[in-house]
Formats: sequence, structure tokens, C-alpha cells
Amino acid sequence: MCGFLKKEGKIEMKCTLEVCVDSVQSALEAQKAKADRIELCSNLIIGGTSPGKALFQQVRYYTDLKIRVLLRPRFGDFCYDKYEFTQMKEEAEMYRELGADAIVTGILCPDGTLNVEQMQGLIKAADGLEFTLHRAFDMCRDAFMALEQAVELGIGTILTSGQKNSAWEGRKLLKELAEKSAGRVEILAGAGITPDVIGKLVSYTKITAYHMSGKVVKDSAMEFRRTGVNMGIPGFSEYEIWQTDAEKIREAAEVLKGVCKDD
Repeated sequence: MCGFLKKEGKIEMKCTLEVCVDSVQSALEAQKAKADRIELCSNLIIGGTSPGKALFQQVRYYTDLKIRVLLRPRFGDFCYDKYEFTQMKEEAEMYRELGADAIVTGILCPDGTLNVEQMQGLIKAADGLEFTLHRAFDMCRDAFMALEQAVELGIGTILTSGQKNSAWEGRKLLKELAEKSAGRVEILAGAGITPDVIGKLVSYTKITAYHMSGKVVKDSAMEFRRTGVNMGIPGFSEYEIWQTDAEKIREAAEVLKGVCKDD
């Protein structure tokens, strides 16, 4: 069923910098830069998939960060079969038991609306954890309908680029979403976020919550390199490692703190 639920209340808005990471080292870089929280995933290079238990436990052990865990069983669309949905529910239960601070996920119906029934199932499995509706929102048919559905589900955060490839390109919709949300849900702007973009987006949209990876591309430690053999998606080098850079996060945090203080 892809319908509506009713829930009232407002979300307290504050300046927030969330960093998306897929390794312990990236999480350590985010902590070094004093990020407010992280979204933990695997395979960030393909948009992120659910992290493994061991990765979560290591990040929890080595950092004091608030951890929001991505539930996405595979690369591709956000319309899941019964096996994938069962996997997501079991992962929600597992991460709740392991001490995650929130769940990040999204499920769509074939017609491009939010799959309210399956989202309810995940919220029930998470049993009280905070919830973020991720960029499945950006693939929805009607952003404002999805916004109201998310509010009625009791979701606390919507991660969105304004249904464009970057948040700056989607700034018009982001501004409208911030106005329509009226404090009922946190609008978390993501995609193409840099310190410069944060400054401009705060001014234009009044949004004060941002999501970024702050990545740099590091050269592989491999000395011997086999050419002509690809182990993954064509076009991606086997000898480049994506990793969060503390300096990029620190600079973004300083910009956000400055513009929030000005407001």
C-alpha cells in the first residue's frame, strides 16, 4: 500500500554536518574534523550499500560518532522484492541491537510513490530508532506528496538534492521543501556539497543541515599492477581509493558554523 499515515509534531532544527563514510579510516577522518554524525555504508563509489556488521562494530569501537546506518541491499533502483525487503528488516533489527543511532533508507513503489507499507515495516523493525528517508526521495514522482508521507510516517530527516544531480542545481526545490516542511522534518541537503556550496545554499534555502563525503582519491598501495583486467564497474580504476579528508570536512564545518552564527 502506498498511502498516508498521520503524525503531528515538529523537528528541532539546528546546524548539522553529516559525513557519509564507507571505511574505518574515513570515519576517523570525520571524527578528527568534528563532524556531527556519520552515515555508514559500504561501496560509496556506487552510491552506497548496506555496511557489514564488522565494519559497524569497528567504527563504533574506534570513534565516538553518532552512526546512522544505510540500509540498501544492492545498487540500482529502490523497488525491492520480498527477499530484499526481508533482508532490510533483519538488518534494521541487527543494527538496532548493535547500537546504531538511526537508520537511513528508502523504498519506492513501481509508480514512483513512497512505499508506505514497507517503510512502516522497517520503522517497526528499527523499534524506536531515528529514521532518515534517503535519496530515494529524489527519484519520487511527486516530492511534496513524498514529503507529507514521510512526515506522517514519523520520519525525522529527508536527505535530498532537490531531485537534481547536485544540491546547488536543485536549490529551488530544496528551498520549497524547507518552507513546506515548516520544521516538521529535517531537510538534509546532499550531493555536490562543498564549503562554498554550503554558504550559498544556507543563504538561498535557509537549510542548515548538510550531507557530504569530503572525499579525496588516494593512490593504491599496490606496486605490481595488472593491466587490461577489470574487477568491477568499467571506468573505475582498481588502483584508486576513495577516502574522507578531515581538512575538507573541517572547512565545511567552519563555514556552516559561521553562517549559522550570522543567522
